[in-house]
Amino acid sequence: MSIYSFLIAVRSDGQQLMNESGETTSHLMGMFYRTLRIVDNGIKPVYVFDGAPPKLKSGELAKRFARKSEAQESHEEAREIGTAEEVEKFSRRTVRVTREHNAECKKLLKLMGVPYIDAPTEAEAQCAVLARAGKVYAAASEDMDTLCFDSPILLRHLTFSEQRKEPIQEIHLDRVLEGLGMEMKQFVDLCILLGCDYLDPIPKVGPNTALKLIREHGTLEKVVEAITSDPKKKYVIPDDWPYEQARELFFNPDVRTADHPECDFKWENPDVEALVKFLVEDKGFSEDRVRSGAARLQKNLKTAQQSRLEGFFKPVAKTDEEKKMSKRKHEEKLEMQKKRKKEEAKAKKEARAKPRGMA
Repeated sequence: MSIYSFLIAVRSDGQQLMNESGETTSHLMGMFYRTLRIVDNGIKPVYVFDGAPPKLKSGELAKRFARKSEAQESHEEAREIGTAEEVEKFSRRTVRVTREHNAECKKLLKLMGVPYIDAPTEAEAQCAVLARAGKVYAAASEDMDTLCFDSPILLRHLTFSEQRKEPIQEIHLDRVLEGLGMEMKQFVDLCILLGCDYLDPIPKVGPNTALKLIREHGTLEKVVEAITSDPKKKYVIPDDWPYEQARELFFNPDVRTADHPECDFKWENPDVEALVKFLVEDKGFSEDRVRSGAARLQKNLKTAQQSRLEGFFKPVAKTDEEKKMSKRKHEEKLEMQKKRKKEEAKAKKEARAKPRGMA
């Protein structure tokens, strides 16, 4: 998602940024400076890359491909007879993230010392695993499906550009379920009913209707049964609507477990000279800016922080005798403090009572 947004947003004169060799660098420029801004704000990011999509997602991907093909035709037509605004609009719609884009961003992150993980399938599902295990604070994505994968906390707008001035939304799943008065299974059923990457929504069923149907019938099975048995045929379920498979993908996605070696990530110091070679010599970036960025990374991405001494020992409960002794020592300490204060007050009083001129 981030790479795609960089290819669209990081542009010059309506075109993606390129170096002297004609290679696109928008994705690298965006990834480098966005990551710097994140770490400058005290956040240590872990990037997760999508793997192969589930078969059930093929319908959604086919639609996206069709939209890209249509945009490509419109773009070519706009270049011949359209305005500059139309050319720019359709140009953005034809953007695609390639394997090369992914590979170059992974290389960049490695040189920056920022960890990344390759998810077997959906990146959001892998993010949720890391968040549930406490390896990260939250999953950051614009995809609300992240909550369906049981991520305890979802951050939205984290990767928005600074110019948009959008506040970051922090959504806690437990509060969502409490607010809706639902269990997790009902919440996932609600999200499926609203439409997800795996299924089309049911025509004419919007958010209010979907919420009403789930609350009234409890499960998708009963919702489907009620819709199909309705003599008025108010709603029509699409012919190919395998909601059980979609639900299974949310509850049992293909992910790497939290104890998998690839999930044992760590932040490291940037390889400054290799970073300069890659971004400056190979990609045409400014050396001063790259070295300045590397210095910021070295300052903020410390590989190890000194732990408190208590962190090395487990607390042990005191025995009754130890508690009595501790209490006695505390009382003795208080008594000594009182005695000392009395002596100090007496000495001050005597000093004030002495006639002037006496030593």
